[in-house]
Amino acid sequence: MAIIRQTSLFSIQDLYEMEPTQRYESIISAIDLDAIHDEITKKSRLGAPVELNYAAMVISMFVRIVERIPTMKDLIKRLNDDFIFKLNCGFLVSDNTPSEAAYSRLITKLDDSIVLEESQEKVVLQAMAEGFIMDDTVAIDATHFEARDQAPPKEEKPKAEPNKRGRKRKDEREQWLMEQAEKEANLPLFEKKIEAQLDVPLHELRSEVPQDPKWGVKKNSEGKNVFWYGYKGHLAVGTSSQYILQSLFSSGSLNDGKAAIPLLKGVDECLSLPSLAYQTMDAGYDYAPIYEQVHRMGNQSVIAYNKKNEAEPIGFDKHFAPTCFREHSYRYDSFDAKYETLKYTSPKECSDCPLANEGICQKVYKVKITTDLRKYTAPARGSKAWKHLSKRRSAVERVNAYLKEYYQLDNVRYRTGKRAKVHFDIVTLIYNASKLASDRINLLLNQQQAA
Repeated sequence: MAIIRQTSLFSIQDLYEMEPTQRYESIISAIDLDAIHDEITKKSRLGAPVELNYAAMVISMFVRIVERIPTMKDLIKRLNDDFIFKLNCGFLVSDNTPSEAAYSRLITKLDDSIVLEESQEKVVLQAMAEGFIMDDTVAIDATHFEARDQAPPKEEKPKAEPNKRGRKRKDEREQWLMEQAEKEANLPLFEKKIEAQLDVPLHELRSEVPQDPKWGVKKNSEGKNVFWYGYKGHLAVGTSSQYILQSLFSSGSLNDGKAAIPLLKGVDECLSLPSLAYQTMDAGYDYAPIYEQVHRMGNQSVIAYNKKNEAEPIGFDKHFAPTCFREHSYRYDSFDAKYETLKYTSPKECSDCPLANEGICQKVYKVKITTDLRKYTAPARGSKAWKHLSKRRSAVERVNAYLKEYYQLDNVRYRTGKRAKVHFDIVTLIYNASKLASDRINLLLNQQQAA
C-alpha cells in the first residue's frame, strides 16, 4: 500500500528557514522600493554629492527586522564582518559601510513622509489582486510597547479652588454650560468624544493622532492595572488571511476606542473589500459611534458588550433578546438585510408551557437593529453565529504576538514619537511583505504538486 503524505501549508516560519539570499529577495520583492528610494534621494544636482547607497541602506534596515538584529550598531558590525551579508543587502563591493549618523539621517527623511504607509497599502492591494485577501471579517485591537526613554518626572499641579457648594443659579449654570461647550470645542480632535470623529475626513483623522510617548494603563488577566510609558499600535487584521489591513500608531494614553473609527474608515475607503461583512472587537470598543461607523460601511458589528451603569432591561434577557411572560428567552431565527430586522421565534419552553394557548405571548418577535445599534446586531447577541464570529477576534491577538516576538515591535531604539512611528511602520510593512512572500511560495508549491 502506497504511503500518502499530507501536504502542509508553507508558513512564515518556513520562509525564515530558507537561504538568506532567497529569503531577502522573496520579502523585499513584495515592497515598492522605487517609491521609497525616490522619497529619500536628493532631488537636485546642486550641493554636495551623495556617496551613500540609499537603496541598500533601506534594504539593510528591512533585513535588520528580518534577522532580528537589535540595534543599528549591531547591524553596522554585521555589515563590516560579513561580506556575503553586505552583498545580500544590496551594497556593492566598492561601497563603504554607512555610519550610525547616516542611518539616523535616513530615519529623519522617512519620518517626514508617508511613503512607508503608502508602501504598506500597496502590499495589501497587491495581496488582494493576487487573491490572498478575501476576508469577510476584520478584527481590531491594540497592543502596547514601551518607549526608549524613561518617563519625565511628574509635574505637581496647583491645587484647584474648591467648588462652591449648592446648586448653581440659573444664570450661573447657563454661563457654566457655555464655558464647557467652548472648552470642548477647542480641544484637540482625539481629546473630544468619539462621535466627533464620524464626519471628519480620514486624512485629517490620521494627521491628528497624538504620537508622543505617554503613560498608558490597562487591566491584565487578573484585573489589576498595568502601567507603561510609551506607545500603542492599533491594528485591523483580516481574520482568515491574517494580513494587517490598516494600522495606526499613537501615544500610550490614547483610548483604544478612539482609534477604531480611523481604522474602519481606512478599511472602507482605501481597500473596499467586496466580501467584507463583519467587524469584531472586544469590550473596549463598545461605544455607540463605532457601531454607527460600522453601519455606515454596510457591515455588522460583533463587539462584546460592556455594561456601563445601566439598569437591567425589562422584558429582555442579558443579550437583549425578548422574553415571554414567564421570562424565557426568545430564540434568534434570522436577519432580514433588506429591512435590517432581527427575527426571534418563541422559546423552546413553549412546547409544554401551560400558558401556550392563552394568547398572551407572541410567537414571532421582530426588531430593527437601527432601534439601538449597540444592543441589536446581526447575527443577534448570544446566538451561536455571533459567538462563532466573536472567536475570530483572536486573529489580531496572534498578529500582535508575532510582531512583538518575531518582528521587534517592542524594541524601539528611538527617542521621539515621530521616529518610533518609522519603526512601527517598518515592522508592519515587513510583516505583510513576509506574509505575501510565504503565500506566493505556497501557491507555487501547490501548482507544482497539481501539475
